[in-house]
Amino acid sequence: MADKYSSLKLENQLCFPLYAASRQIVSLYTPYLSELGLTYTQYITFMVLWEKDGITVGELGKRLYLDNGTLTPMLKKMEKNGLIERRRSEEDERVVKIYVTKEGYGLRDKCAGIPSKVGKCICLDPEEVKNLYSVLYKILGSVT
Repeated sequence: MADKYSSLKLENQLCFPLYAASRQIVSLYTPYLSELGLTYTQYITFMVLWEKDGITVGELGKRLYLDNGTLTPMLKKMEKNGLIERRRSEEDERVVKIYVTKEGYGLRDKCAGIPSKVGKCICLDPEEVKNLYSVLYKILGSVT
């Protein structure tokens, strides 16, 4: 007879290894990012902004899977630190667009080597990385 509580065992939860692995990976970034005065969330925000400057807060939230309640205080702090500017759209002033400042673009060179440094700390071969990436984005795309 199956234990009716077996689904509540930590070892049977998909969410736990995803959560623990995520925390472990993010912690690998911390020493590099703290030298630059950035949090991991600010770092991934810059990754999006460096790719597409002038993105709306809504677009940024979709790309990062973050809500406005998380984004707004972080963006205010980044703006206060002179790294970004937030401007209301001329077409629709309800829409806020985010622009990277000269100082914000200056961080890009300093961040360029971080992914490879962190990658060296993860014991997966390139094919495993490719497969994991694919599976994780499949999960992100299927969650409703």
